[in-house]
Amino acid sequence: MPMNDNQRHIWVFTEQRGGALHDVGLELLSKARALADEVGGTVSALLLGSDVSELTDRLAGGGADTVYLAEDPGLEPYRLLPYTSVLEAMVSEHRPEVLLMGATAMGVELAPRLAARLGTGLSAHCIDLRWNDEGHLLQVVPGWGGGVIATIACPNHRPQMATVMPGAMKASTFPDREGKIIRVDVSPPMEDSGPQVVEIKTETPSELPLEKADVIVAGGWGIGSPEKWGLIEELARLLGGAVGATRPPVDEGWTEEGRMIGQSGKTVRPSLYIGIGISGVMHHVVGMDQSGHIVSINSDPNAEIFETSDTIIVEDFNKILPPLIAELKARQGK
Repeated sequence: MPMNDNQRHIWVFTEQRGGALHDVGLELLSKARALADEVGGTVSALLLGSDVSELTDRLAGGGADTVYLAEDPGLEPYRLLPYTSVLEAMVSEHRPEVLLMGATAMGVELAPRLAARLGTGLSAHCIDLRWNDEGHLLQVVPGWGGGVIATIACPNHRPQMATVMPGAMKASTFPDREGKIIRVDVSPPMEDSGPQVVEIKTETPSELPLEKADVIVAGGWGIGSPEKWGLIEELARLLGGAVGATRPPVDEGWTEEGRMIGQSGKTVRPSLYIGIGISGVMHHVVGMDQSGHIVSINSDPNAEIFETSDTIIVEDFNKILPPLIAELKARQGK
């Protein structure tokens, strides 16, 4: 049966692979919980897969009033068309007000197709969500290469759909919350054409993932060369942190794409963020401005990054990093 139209129902697609929840699902549940509490609404988590029922307690404890559980061997591993058909049927039946998904590899493939099937709009790679006075969900998205921040509403179609950058929201736990589990019948044939998964290979990251790092040392175009980039990597290693980057060092091949922070990269919240040779365009800043303490080193006194920084060092990094690295090595007996 369709939901009560007088109450706001926010749905969150909680992505899992191999029985492991993606952090973004828990982040979105926390944001959905806050949004729902503002308007007396409800939060539901959507969980698809095979033998994943043990994850439902984490979703309830993450803020969900209800967990819709769709289990079937055909839903593991993830494939676009089966997932689309199951989600389309669920949303068409219950008609939630809002549907949120992570802007992950899975989400950016699944969300546009699902939105087209449902005849609604989609805001991609959002960094914030809030209600306006008319009760529409405002979706905040960096645009034009990060040069502007766009606020988008979808007043005429439902559900209001958005994908949200991993790390843009902060996950919370609600240990006393108990959610209702509703099993979804997927016995009607799922749409099952299209590519088949033959093999899954998982890469083991050689460095600390950016999203898990408490300290990040990031470099920008101002580093100047791949040889100088080694200073960024060495400082990060000595501080027990991770290496981050703006787009130019990635485009130049100084570091891998997974190190990029910003609108088209990762969103991070370390306790300490050290930015070196970074100008501070919005494209990058939206991915790191929630860091606990931001230190910026730049020889340009007018660098935009200083507007976001807690500690500012106007100096050539070549005069700062080598002695700093030497001091850290001496203290660590290296």
